[in-house]
Amino acid sequence: MLPRELAVKQLDKILRSVQAFGRELSRRPEVQDPSQLPAIGVALGGGFARGIAHIGVLRVLEEEKIPIRIVSGTSVGALIGATYCSGLSIDELDEVAHSVRFTTFARWTISRHGFATNDRMVSFLERTLKVQSFEELRVPLAVAATDFNSGEGVIFHSGSVIDPVRASCAYPGMFLPVEIRGRYLVDGMLTHPVPTQPLREMGADRVLAVHLRGTWSKGGAPRHLFDVIGQSFAIAQDKMSNHWREAADLVIEPQVAGFEYDDFKRAGDLIKAGEVAMRKALPEVRKWLEAPAPVPLVERRRSPRTALMPAE
Repeated sequence: MLPRELAVKQLDKILRSVQAFGRELSRRPEVQDPSQLPAIGVALGGGFARGIAHIGVLRVLEEEKIPIRIVSGTSVGALIGATYCSGLSIDELDEVAHSVRFTTFARWTISRHGFATNDRMVSFLERTLKVQSFEELRVPLAVAATDFNSGEGVIFHSGSVIDPVRASCAYPGMFLPVEIRGRYLVDGMLTHPVPTQPLREMGADRVLAVHLRGTWSKGGAPRHLFDVIGQSFAIAQDKMSNHWREAADLVIEPQVAGFEYDDFKRAGDLIKAGEVAMRKALPEVRKWLEAPAPVPLVERRRSPRTALMPAE
């Protein structure tokens, strides 16, 4: 074969390879275009120190390039959600989780309304958040709290982030209620244990709920008042789970039952628990990116009534 003919043949092979590569690219699902991807919302439930598992869930979603368009949080889920949405990287969240303890956020006090105040959370959030208003967050966030007097669910997604997170974390009986604009607010877990419905209302096509199922009781008599309060609320949350499950496309439950409510020293193990649970759920989540999202079934109003409330 003449050199010229050989060169033409090699060029023809190259052209055919390029064409085949182009055809392969054209077969990729159109939904890979970011504008075609479903809006995925992640709802982070409460659970005190067990909520550190949320960092593991978020880590896997980021590593697997699963786009998170909206986040909602209750109690520690609001705290993790606020720091993540403000711009902290997963590595930064990991570092923070390994450095905090109960006294980072709270201090014991003498009051008719509770045994502790979470006012230290103000300084913690001021030095940790990269931005401090909902409007500046890199990912939209909804924070759930409960109006102590009316029993109404309250959802924050405008104004300052700090006091709404404090209110969302004000566990009744332990922490003092937080006053915002004349309303006394307590933990969002009373009305939105895992805040899935707010994500639907903010436009989520798909909702991933992270539920931290745990108990306070180890069997037998309670050890102290906090066991009584905590186990009572754990029972109530379990009984009302149908409300928030209806608005979720997928529920994952990291194995955190073996951790104490204040097990901050086991941050690494908690993060790992979140990673393991999320990796098991990845095949289902990936399906969301391969097909258009259906019209949400949950336009129903069976969840507790929610009042939108700016923080300031």
